[in-house]
Amino acid sequence: MPDISVTRMSSKGQIVIPSDMRAGFREGEKFVVIRSGDKFILKSVSDFGENIGEDLRFAERTEEALKRYEKGRFKKVSGGEFLKELEKW
Repeated sequence: MPDISVTRMSSKGQIVIPSDMRAGFREGEKFVVIRSGDKFILKSVSDFGENIGEDLRFAERTEEALKRYEKGRFKKVSGGEFLKELEKW
């Protein structure tokens, strides 16, 4: 299941990756940042090119889900039901 967290941009344009999402990365590691409209994808340079299409589709589906949620178009489900739906992605 994907991890989701919230962060913000500083006045200098810096965005902090939440500490619980930094596991497996080391200080000084380089990343590729891809922007498509208001969507951003952050990939480790060492992983760039692997599954980039899948990452873009995931970003689009996440954005669509957020828009539906903001419009109040969502339903409550149990954790098990949620996981079953997530597997369809």
